[in-house]
Amino acid sequence: MKIALLGAESTGKTWLAAALATALSARGRTTAVVPEVLREWCEREGRTPQHHEQAAIASEQARRVLSLEAVDVVIADTTPVMTAIYSHLLFGDESLYDFALAHQRLYDATLVTGLDLPWVADGLQRDGPHVREPVDALLRNALSGAGVTWQVIYGSGTNRVNSALNAIYSIADNDHLTLESSQKNSNSAVWAWSCEKCSDPGCEHRLFTGLLTP
Repeated sequence: MKIALLGAESTGKTWLAAALATALSARGRTTAVVPEVLREWCEREGRTPQHHEQAAIASEQARRVLSLEAVDVVIADTTPVMTAIYSHLLFGDESLYDFALAHQRLYDATLVTGLDLPWVADGLQRDGPHVREPVDALLRNALSGAGVTWQVIYGSGTNRVNSALNAIYSIADNDHLTLESSQKNSNSAVWAWSCEKCSDPGCEHRLFTGLLTP
């Protein structure tokens, strides 16, 4: 099973990837996390990539996911879709979308991390809180346009992990994948995006909170 974690900066993708790997491993699933290639690139080069360097980063991100075969679950801490979105936003380049979205269709579960977590600075990779909503909107538009289904994950700490696990097990059940549905946590709700013309995170958060209200 391939799981993709997508979302704007500072929405907890890396933390969630590690937490999901721990939870799924405890349930007897061999699990591997594919880290974000961009983070490694920035740390190695001491700068952010230029326009002409984006495609190689996207390609390497995809290659690492596809090279893992001897595990039950692969968790991708971002995919080429995010590289395509930042290329679009920062350089006006939409050329990476076709490759990125074709690769995205290979995932069994696409989870989008919500904007309910506070923005936190993190070196070269963070552009600022003002880019989170534009990135979030571009991401949703790209996934919708490509016919890729996804679910939004909200909450903090254990609640965020449980929401993601519920989404994963629900998808596994529907697609007859080999995850034990008996391990699902029934105390958390998962909210799936449905309002295609709205990307107001405050609205989403209110809707999600409503699902958790008895």
